[in-house]
Amino acid sequence: MAADKRTEKEKMLAGELYCAFEKTLLDERQAAKVLIHRYNTQLATTIEGREELLQQLLGGMDPADPPFIEPPFYCDYGYNIYMGAGSYANFGFTVLDACRVDIGKRVLIGPNVQVYAATHPLDGHVRKGCTGPEYGAPISIGDDTWIGGAVVICPGVTIGNNSVIGAGSVVTKDVEPYTVVAGNPAKVIRRLERHEEAGAAAAAAALKN
Repeated sequence: MAADKRTEKEKMLAGELYCAFEKTLLDERQAAKVLIHRYNTQLATTIEGREELLQQLLGGMDPADPPFIEPPFYCDYGYNIYMGAGSYANFGFTVLDACRVDIGKRVLIGPNVQVYAATHPLDGHVRKGCTGPEYGAPISIGDDTWIGGAVVICPGVTIGNNSVIGAGSVVTKDVEPYTVVAGNPAKVIRRLERHEEAGAAAAAAALKN
């Protein structure tokens, strides 16, 4: 079998086992820490420079309508985080972005929300503390979603558009669009009206009258 010549970063981005303490990744996390420190300390007294720092830190955002992230904000790399126009994250937003994290447009994120696109093998003999491998899985949060305070979103989860995640929930599975979920693990507690469907029904009724 041919040797795997990919870098640890390439394995990480592919969602495969990789060594997080390899020098390139260590250096990238340290560079992110410098920007995060500037962001969290500078924005404690002024909002000047907020957009510039976010552009340096995040993988993608809309410069014409940038997200607003309250300090303190924490992440591993930053370049795997893509945050849509008009989105907002309250204090203590933490993202472990070993894999891509997509946050849609007009998303509201409560305080102390934790997004984990990183995880570890279940077998302790494989984990081996800091010396063993880890891996990640991408997370996607749809447009117009509201995520309550202290929510935990686990690796590989997709949250559909216009969803609501109740405060304190642990989201371990995909969430359908237009649903309210809550609990640990989060479960559907309500279905929300799809406004485009309601609008189409109203238009059809009007044509009949």
